[in-house]
Amino acid sequence: MNATAEQASKGAQTRAAILDRAVDLASAEGLEGLTIGRLAAELGMSKSGLFAHFGSKQELQLATIEVAAERFVAAVIVPAMSAPDGAPRLRAMGERYLDHLDLYSGGCFWGATSAEYDDRPGPVRDAVAAALDAWMAELVRQAAIAGVENPERFAFELYAVVMGANSRYRLSGDRRVFEYARAALERLEAELPA
Repeated sequence: MNATAEQASKGAQTRAAILDRAVDLASAEGLEGLTIGRLAAELGMSKSGLFAHFGSKQELQLATIEVAAERFVAAVIVPAMSAPDGAPRLRAMGERYLDHLDLYSGGCFWGATSAEYDDRPGPVRDAVAAALDAWMAELVRQAAIAGVENPERFAFELYAVVMGANSRYRLSGDRRVFEYARAALERLEAELPA
């Protein structure tokens, strides 16, 4: 490996480490809580060294959203793809979706960032909304394939159960909410055609 390729590889590894930490911080403190200074201090880097990877806070926020989406896909969607389309895949997605809440140190990244940006126009809000819209579209698609009478309602209820469990657990610390959420998902999944 030549020196230029080695530097590029090291740069990519550093950027990945920055974004990995940024996703966890944003899940706990929001995307507005991400600062170049905070990340630099936590990672033992200079501010200028960290800034060189992004150029602006907004670029850091957008890259953080992208990495959070990659984590979500790897933890929720990819494992569910082994199940056949329709009801089996929808069940697998629902189970993985609830399980994914432990994927981020501060709870669901999407719950935190959607609440933070729901009324703030701009590219960061648009990126959060696009990621959630893509997830909801896939849930609706799988519900339609499964023959659910109202796929949009089904997708919304699945989403609402998981986000409710995330929110309640983050505020109360009561892990029973996950049992309640699993029971609610089972009742919802009972609606699926055989």
